[in-house]
Amino acid sequence: MYFKDRTDAGRQLAEHLLNYEKVPDGIVIGLPRGGVVLAVEVAKRLDLPLDVVCPRKIGAPMNPEFAIGAITETGEGIFNKEAIDYLAVSDEYIKETVEYEKQQAQRRLILYRPGMPPRDLKDKVVIIVDDGLATGSTMKAAIKSIKAEGAKQIVAAIPVSPTDTYAEIREMVDDTVCLSTPPMFQAVGQFYEQFMSTQDDDVVEIMSEYNQ
Repeated sequence: MYFKDRTDAGRQLAEHLLNYEKVPDGIVIGLPRGGVVLAVEVAKRLDLPLDVVCPRKIGAPMNPEFAIGAITETGEGIFNKEAIDYLAVSDEYIKETVEYEKQQAQRRLILYRPGMPPRDLKDKVVIIVDDGLATGSTMKAAIKSIKAEGAKQIVAAIPVSPTDTYAEIREMVDDTVCLSTPPMFQAVGQFYEQFMSTQDDDVVEIMSEYNQ
């Protein structure tokens, strides 16, 4: 399955979430930056509020694109112990990187939610949306954070994911929607005709317009 762009993927995803339309205490959470483009389409279709959680990847030393974990603005995080042990990543590196990425996540949360009240997910039905999964580290961190905030039910919604990552996510939440789990998976972007980078300004505009 291929998607024209993130907006198209969000609209397709929304059609598979109609059992959550106007669900009491429901809210859609987008994972910045790209996931927010899909999340706003889901929120519009389901007639639900839109908010964000800001997970940040913890990259390996000398190879920051390789995730050894992820953390959110609340400090909730997940770590790949096998990768950390294999790469002999020091406790000092993890501590320093976690603190830096936590600060970056907090900065982004403030930027993306201008004028909005503090996020309240206690006893909510939370639909988490991203533009796709690879290792799933940021989605896992978001799930852990949202659980810690007291969500009543968590739904993970993504257009595409590797089979093994999707299986791991399914174990962590109450419900999942994934439109495609292709056997040959290299990167999320390969399943989009257009996969332009989403900028901070794009997220701010989406959040401001939807929540005005």
